[in-house]
Amino acid sequence: MSSSLLLSGTTVSSPFIAPSKLSLVRNFNKSSLLPFRNAPRSLTSVKCTLDSSYGGNVPTFPRTRVWDPYKRLGISPYASEEEIWASRNFLLQQYAGHERSEESIEGAFEKLLMSSFIKRKKTKINLKTRLKKKVDESPPWLKALLDFVEMPPMDTIFRRLFLFAFMGGWSIMNSAEGGPAFQVAVSLAACIYFLNEKTKSLGRACLIGIGALAAGWFCGSLVIPMIPTLLLHPTWTLELLTSLVAYGFLFLSCTFLK
Repeated sequence: MSSSLLLSGTTVSSPFIAPSKLSLVRNFNKSSLLPFRNAPRSLTSVKCTLDSSYGGNVPTFPRTRVWDPYKRLGISPYASEEEIWASRNFLLQQYAGHERSEESIEGAFEKLLMSSFIKRKKTKINLKTRLKKKVDESPPWLKALLDFVEMPPMDTIFRRLFLFAFMGGWSIMNSAEGGPAFQVAVSLAACIYFLNEKTKSLGRACLIGIGALAAGWFCGSLVIPMIPTLLLHPTWTLELLTSLVAYGFLFLSCTFLK
């Protein structure tokens, strides 16, 4: 009975209990029950704090269920790769922290990149098919001519182009001192060397190299006189300009002929 009276908080009066004792009982009753009355509120506040810190305020991507990757990223079907990258980066920054939203954005982005790669690959294949078809439909004399031509690697083309361009520049720099006989001889030797390395036949390499030099010299002697003298440097002689044309023929023969 005494414990029930303590919990209920009623005032106890008895002739056997002093008034000072009664005041101590009241104070103990209020102070001891105060934490139990405030307990549910504190637990609720802690729970709300945990829920909000876990991600309750993180924005969610609204187009996670949109199947079209262009519509999911909010771009046009004709958007460029730069626009696709910009949209992807913007959305990832806006919805950072929400795992499902990030996965949806990355999934749409990967689909677009894969489709773009497949389109580029098909375009290259179609281009090769068209070129092959045109070659097959070409006249017989053109087919026979193309059988003697090949496409070397780009680094080989640039190295040989640099070599013959250097010979041309050297000839122009020494035009005031003398003719380009030495530069032409070096260019012919380089052409024969490259052809022999390709054909594994020194005789054939010499025949092609000398033929290319003769064809270039002949074409240069026909074309150069047709150029107005106002367009040419005063110190540039007919021999020098013809040798420049010959360098071009030597470059083409040792680079693209089989």
